[in-house]
Amino acid sequence: MLFSKLKRQLPSREDALPDRSQRPYPVPATHAVLGNPIEGPYPEHLEVAYFGLGCFWGAERKFWQTPGVWSTAAGYQGGISAHPTYEEVCSGGTGHTEAVQVVFDPAQVSYEQLLKIFWEEHDPTQGFRQGNDVGTQYRSAIYTTSDQQLEVAKRTRDAFQPRLGQQGYGDITTEILPADTFYFAEDYHQQYLYKVPNGYCGIGGTGVSCPVGVASTD
Repeated sequence: MLFSKLKRQLPSREDALPDRSQRPYPVPATHAVLGNPIEGPYPEHLEVAYFGLGCFWGAERKFWQTPGVWSTAAGYQGGISAHPTYEEVCSGGTGHTEAVQVVFDPAQVSYEQLLKIFWEEHDPTQGFRQGNDVGTQYRSAIYTTSDQQLEVAKRTRDAFQPRLGQQGYGDITTEILPADTFYFAEDYHQQYLYKVPNGYCGIGGTGVSCPVGVASTD
């Protein structure tokens, strides 16, 4: 997933690639592993979360393997150009990062538990890269779907930062914003590491544990 055009600066609206009016490719109806719909609407008791932690192939697998997760999808988020393609995102011309949509049952797995996976399974201090994957599309990000998610995400970040600092890591660069449009990635990206078990996975954690219970709202 390395391209010759590796961008380290987000484009402005004026410099971004043009919008499309609709998605230019199909997306599978059901999850190849979990068997549930990839696109909504979802059952009312479920919640949705969005995370960017580097290459979405490995990131998606981390979440579909989590008990209580109902469906996952790879996609593009946090950018400018509507309905981008993978090649356009990788060019740096759309401003998106590779993200994973996680549809989960909060009665079985909490948002805080998902955040613990997020923080521990990548290095959130690297800016526009993750390991050997370099570019704006690999930046760390949390896109929240409620005020409560936004508060919990910031609180876990603030609790994790001292732990990282004690181990010699720098400041967390994770983008934490209310969720904008999530654009589903192409068919071949969905559940990629299920379809290609020995495929590339570029994510890796710091080995630092995120404190448990820091996001409790009780």
